[in-house]
Amino acid sequence: MYDKILVAVDHSAASDRAVAAAKDLATLSKGEVWVLHLAEHEVIAQMGQVPIESDNDAVTQADAAVKTLTDAGITAHAEVRETTFGKAAKEIMADAKLHDVGVIVMGSRGRGDATGLVLGSTAHKVIHLADRPVLVVR
Repeated sequence: MYDKILVAVDHSAASDRAVAAAKDLATLSKGEVWVLHLAEHEVIAQMGQVPIESDNDAVTQADAAVKTLTDAGITAHAEVRETTFGKAAKEIMADAKLHDVGVIVMGSRGRGDATGLVLGSTAHKVIHLADRPVLVVR
């Protein structure tokens, strides 16, 4: 099945469900999981980069996901990086290629189609950029 899995997380409830799905896949395949949390920053003229979330919060969440996975006997790694708002999908794909994962698991916040068209959806962008399976968990 999938011996290498990337799970992308943020601070949503869907991320918790994505970690659970990654845990199930890794348990079935005795796979290894990379937990990726991207701390996004807005770029505002005159102010430079303005953090949207605390980097400490991102590390805490990634570490908690890794603990959940390792407690289940799964080899897991946490990766936390900064990225510019709107660039997360490209970063997720870069990580997937770097670790040569077989599947990307991520949550969807469940925004409606109209909101998704205006705001864009990271999951939607990843699906369009992906050269490997993507499991989107709601």
